[in-house]
Amino acid sequence: MPALETQLVWQDHVSLRTHFRIMALCALFSTISGCVVLERGNNRHLQPIPAALLSEMSAKGMSAADPIMIRIHKKESELELWKRDKSGQYALLKTYPMCRWSGQLGPKKREGDRQAPEGFYAVNASQLNPRSQFYLSFNLGFPNALEASQGYTGSALMVHGACTSAGCFAMTDQGIREIYSVARDALAGGQASFQVQALPFRMTAENMARHRESPHTAFWKNLKEGVDQFEATRQPPRVAACENRYVFNAKDGASLIPGKACGKVEPDPDIAPLVAQYQASQTAKFVASGSSIASSSYRLADGGMHPSFRRVLKSVGPQGLQVATSGDVEISRPDAALADLYEEDR
Repeated sequence: MPALETQLVWQDHVSLRTHFRIMALCALFSTISGCVVLERGNNRHLQPIPAALLSEMSAKGMSAADPIMIRIHKKESELELWKRDKSGQYALLKTYPMCRWSGQLGPKKREGDRQAPEGFYAVNASQLNPRSQFYLSFNLGFPNALEASQGYTGSALMVHGACTSAGCFAMTDQGIREIYSVARDALAGGQASFQVQALPFRMTAENMARHRESPHTAFWKNLKEGVDQFEATRQPPRVAACENRYVFNAKDGASLIPGKACGKVEPDPDIAPLVAQYQASQTAKFVASGSSIASSSYRLADGGMHPSFRRVLKSVGPQGLQVATSGDVEISRPDAALADLYEEDR
């Protein structure tokens, strides 16, 4: 057990005052956005981007006004924040550990199923919520056009603060404070909307092989097409839909209608060769590795929690984790969070 976690357990056993526990937990989570005092009033949505993150942007050739993209990996319980740099391509700015998500791997289909969504979403300024009961939030816009055409139902599927979920992605109050400020400034800088890619796991050849027997395999292969487009170009793909699938960077994508026949879809001739080259290189690496990947039936009690938060939950319990991450909001189903045994496949 790391020294800090041992110290936390000892503190809890001897009942030291609450503020000492807060200080220790705050030090543990300083990698999220630094241990800063959070604004709890009506101006919490106006808090500036932390100076340390602005410095990191500058070092990577980015500004606060540059466009962003967000990528979520459920199984790994991580959110990636990407930003366009001065080269015109998107680069990874920061990866945030996710405190809580609910449900299983796979798409959300109906209201109340506790599933966190999977798909491609566009978030504009009207979807930011500065008065969220979970500190700050933004609405993913579920169901999107493809999901609506399939009869999927659900509402208010958010990325928000705290560490509780009933279909949302909970990033802690500190985490969402930072993510929200970056999104707000990108939208204020002229970005009409930013893309969110909500994915079951990192869409690698190894993971696709590991989950090959899932009933969601065909859907995940479709999601991977979009991920591959991004990896090949480092530009968020243009997203359209027809029949029951997404179509990415199609030459005539604007004419496609979700739920209707696709007809002949022509890929963008400037992008297709780059994607083919990327996919061929990834396949070659996977084959060269000689890996034998056992099929996995990955079943969860109810969603997941990043290993860094689970270790603290084990050490100081739900109330201790709540103090550090969530203000007055309780941790959702801590028993199920502890049942998530994911550490790393890599």
